[in-house]
Amino acid sequence: MIRIFLVAIIATITPFPLLSNEPSAFGAGNLNNPKPYGLTSTEEVILENKQNLHKVVVNTNNQANKVDSIRDRIDGLQGVIEGLAKKSQKNKIVLQLLSEKNLQALKSSDEYEKRLSEMTQNNSKSIEEIKVLVSELSSLVHTINKTYVSKNEFNSLVEDVNKFKELVSKELKSSSKSSKSSLDKMDRGKVATKAQTFYDKKLYNKSIEYYTYLIDKNYKPARAHYMIAEMKYYRKNYAEAIAYFKKSVSLYDKASYMPVLMLHTAVAMEKTGDKSNAKAFYNGIISKFPGSEYAIKAKKHLSLMK
Repeated sequence: MIRIFLVAIIATITPFPLLSNEPSAFGAGNLNNPKPYGLTSTEEVILENKQNLHKVVVNTNNQANKVDSIRDRIDGLQGVIEGLAKKSQKNKIVLQLLSEKNLQALKSSDEYEKRLSEMTQNNSKSIEEIKVLVSELSSLVHTINKTYVSKNEFNSLVEDVNKFKELVSKELKSSSKSSKSSLDKMDRGKVATKAQTFYDKKLYNKSIEYYTYLIDKNYKPARAHYMIAEMKYYRKNYAEAIAYFKKSVSLYDKASYMPVLMLHTAVAMEKTGDKSNAKAFYNGIISKFPGSEYAIKAKKHLSLMK
């Protein structure tokens, strides 16, 4: 029950979907990637908590398996102890019969000494076996007490998970809400013009601020994401650049800047060590834009990678 509940919770925390019609290098933000890259702050929080919850699931599964194993062993020990008890009772009955019927005769015979010695040895052996079993049982009980998740602990875990879900929900909601800004008084077109001006002057901090505002207001978000990606790219923040490139393509994949976007994505992939996807992008540029300056640059990059 504990395992099913935790797995169900983790299953609800899913990464952003990939574009089926774009190269696989646009996997930035994919939380299922063994080495995720291009994550937003929200995705980083989700990934960290998802990994923590996965560890809890693994530990809980291990504990459950240990408890199941211990339960089987205890059942086995119980059977052994019952067998030893029956054996001792049988020896007691035999001794009693011997005492009642042939006590005097057997006392003077070798048979009595032999039977008495055998029963004594058997009883001693049984006692030693019981001591070993009791010691093992004590060890098992100690293991259970050490690893078992109590009801209170589980309830506390459930409460923590629920709080985590609420925090993620609030963060996602807050990120979707537009906050008040000094740019609210400006026309969106003027904000876009100012953002481009800042970009041209390489005042990237101001430009990113303005383009982020436009994204929040859903004003030409594809281009705004692309422009921020370009600034991240020129600042060599390649993983972040890929994330913004990916989002731009998901919003509009027929923009005039697509050749540049694909080339810079390929370079960013190469810089982050993802050479296989970088090659896919270079080849994609050569295929989609043959004879262009971007295809020539793509071929040059490919030749240097070999």
